[in-house]
Amino acid sequence: MSVRARTARIRALLLTLVAFFVLAGTVTGCASGHDRPRVVVTTNILGDITREIVGKEADVSVLMQPNADPHSFGLSAVQAAELENADLVVYNGLGLEENVLRHVEAARESGVATFAAGEAADPLTFHIGDEGGPAEEAGEPDPHFWTDPDRVRKAAGLIADQVVEHVEGVSEKAVRDNADRYDGQLTELTAWMEKSFAAIPEDRRALVTNHHVFGYLADRFGFRVIGAVIPSGTTLASPSSSDLRSLTQAMEKAKVRTVFADSSQPTRLAEVLRQEMGGDVDVVALYSESLTEKGKGAGTYLEMMRANTSAMAEGLTGD
Repeated sequence: MSVRARTARIRALLLTLVAFFVLAGTVTGCASGHDRPRVVVTTNILGDITREIVGKEADVSVLMQPNADPHSFGLSAVQAAELENADLVVYNGLGLEENVLRHVEAARESGVATFAAGEAADPLTFHIGDEGGPAEEAGEPDPHFWTDPDRVRKAAGLIADQVVEHVEGVSEKAVRDNADRYDGQLTELTAWMEKSFAAIPEDRRALVTNHHVFGYLADRFGFRVIGAVIPSGTTLASPSSSDLRSLTQAMEKAKVRTVFADSSQPTRLAEVLRQEMGGDVDVVALYSESLTEKGKGAGTYLEMMRANTSAMAEGLTGD
């Protein structure tokens, strides 16, 4: 055999070996990715809570991007497929993820375990004080349960139960330990919020927001909900001139001069309200429906609630 022929043969053998190892690695990687248990969560607030509980026991995929609106975000075809390939889907429910619920239902019908955290957290119905009149959804369930950390404690414990029951391959002890640790952090959060809100005089414990989102916080910590610029539990609604007039009258009656606007939404509506009241209104940004990117003010649920509590306490006690 000539030198050239031997060289060509060796080269062919080497290429065959390289191709074999590449293919083997690809197959192994795909298999391990397929075998790795997966929990899919719709909203980023619930996603952060679920990650705290699951820890390293499974992959947690969150569909909603930071700073997005849970009422209006949608899914790509790839994300919709993620739902149907999950071991467990955790979603808020109560009508929050308006463009995603049909995909959750499709996953459920295909046999995927699903858990509606909001429906299991003793939901309240929309209600605001006499000063502002009834909300459009009065009598319908309020999906924004995360503004009450005690309800989040209950939901977190139930998520742990769901993970243990439906996600094969996880360590029950690890999941329970994670849930216990997080429960302690939520307990500390509640105590800190109570102490922070205690500095707000009774006559200033009145909330006006962009839309109705803090009913649970008001119920837990003793606030009155005067009204909202958008008299609805969803950002997809729009206020009428009569809505704004009713709200400004309610604010005048309650002597409220602070409006809390969602940081992920433009404050244009709150600015309109400021003009309606002659400019004597403070607009304070809160993280009410979405987490931010890490390091941007509300990267976790705990960080979001502490930032909101500080902003509310300062906004309602300032001159």
